[in-house]
Amino acid sequence: MSLVESLNQDMKTAMRNKEKQKLSMIRMVKASIQNEAIKLGKDELTKDEELTVLARELKQLKDSLQEFTQADRADLVEKTEQNIDFLQVYLPEQLSSAELEQLVVDAINETGATTKKDIGKVMSVLMPKTKGKADGAVVNQLVQKHLS
Repeated sequence: MSLVESLNQDMKTAMRNKEKQKLSMIRMVKASIQNEAIKLGKDELTKDEELTVLARELKQLKDSLQEFTQADRADLVEKTEQNIDFLQVYLPEQLSSAELEQLVVDAINETGATTKKDIGKVMSVLMPKTKGKADGAVVNQLVQKHLS
């Protein structure tokens, strides 16, 4: 089942159960996917492109969560955390720390990187492998740790 089909099923369920927040999130994600398809001039997005849209939405929510936490807005923090939990259901299983660490080491060896100047090379090899399975900021921190 594609992501859009899954979202449509969940939207029907959320409507029946009168889950307003969940329904709102589903509609937002569907709109983002449709906007991306229009932007790319396609009828449907590939699974990779859908993952990119989901990851982008998740990153925005995490950034908002950080801002709300700093502003001491407990009401918005709770709502945003629920939205993040909801979105993560649609992402593939996240990589464990050990798996991510191994991917970083392999990418560094593959590119022959030795200094922090080579982070770009390593990240360009690593990101397609971790797309939707790991947070880019965490991946970047691991790469920096290994190249220092």
